[in-house]
Amino acid sequence: MIFAIVKYALPVFFSLIVLEYVIYRKDGRLFPLREAGVSLLMAVIYQVLNKQNQSLLMPLHTWVFEHRLFPIPTDSWWAWIVGFFGVEFAYYWLHRFGHEVRWMWASHGVHHSPTTMTFSGAYRLGITSLLSGLFVFFLPLILIGFPPKMVFSLFAINLIYQFFLHTELFPKWGWLELYLNTPSHHRVHHAINEAYIDKNYGGVLIIFDRLFGTLAIEDDKQPITYGLLGKAPTLNPLKLFFQEWVGIAQDVVQARSFGEALNFAFGRPGWKPEVSTLDKSPRLVEAEGLHRATSEPATLELSEKVYATDTHYRR
Repeated sequence: MIFAIVKYALPVFFSLIVLEYVIYRKDGRLFPLREAGVSLLMAVIYQVLNKQNQSLLMPLHTWVFEHRLFPIPTDSWWAWIVGFFGVEFAYYWLHRFGHEVRWMWASHGVHHSPTTMTFSGAYRLGITSLLSGLFVFFLPLILIGFPPKMVFSLFAINLIYQFFLHTELFPKWGWLELYLNTPSHHRVHHAINEAYIDKNYGGVLIIFDRLFGTLAIEDDKQPITYGLLGKAPTLNPLKLFFQEWVGIAQDVVQARSFGEALNFAFGRPGWKPEVSTLDKSPRLVEAEGLHRATSEPATLELSEKVYATDTHYRR
């Protein structure tokens, strides 16, 4: 359903990517062609596997809808308006959990891996959302009585709108910044600047970020850095798809208790157990001392995985 709608927007997407490339060249800026190519390859892989995921989830959606609480008419204008806000609300929490729960970040973090903000990065998406359980956030809408086709049609429109947010070409949108998710708000969302991490989760609207205290406004005087904090940039699609899952597996294996294992898998990304100074390796103590002295995210290597010493320095 989602791909059936999004495919009609593909010519527009590719036209804008080409236009963005031309503008970059005209302005003397280096366009990330290799990064864009990797994103395109990952998008093709995503679309192939996502069709299979939708087929697997269809029986669940059908079963939940058969047990719906209310009959909601699809031919009524108010149902589509209420459904739009319902999908936006569900997406806000899906997106927020995708950042604040490591098991879900393992899928969503793929989207944050580009080190530049261009239209091409919009379609770099993880392929393990079924494993992460991100689909559960739309089940309450179906249970209420919104038909699955309506829910996922509105979600597709939400995703199409978000494509246009992945660019540095657009300035702020004036008073629309109060209500809509804009390119400026979304640049903040993708930034790894300390003040911007875990902010601006909205899809089309920014009102739920204002309501739940996750809004941050772009500072025009502060340069933005993109990518994944604590991880070296890579153009390897397999590593981009699975590096966080590998990290989770390594941490769970090394966990000293069941509680630690749960926190490594389902806690905030970057969670680490509390240890006394006597239990810390000299390298860890040195890294934390450097972090306090410089206010920069010092990193250390544990096994083959790079950890940031501050929980928030994970994206």
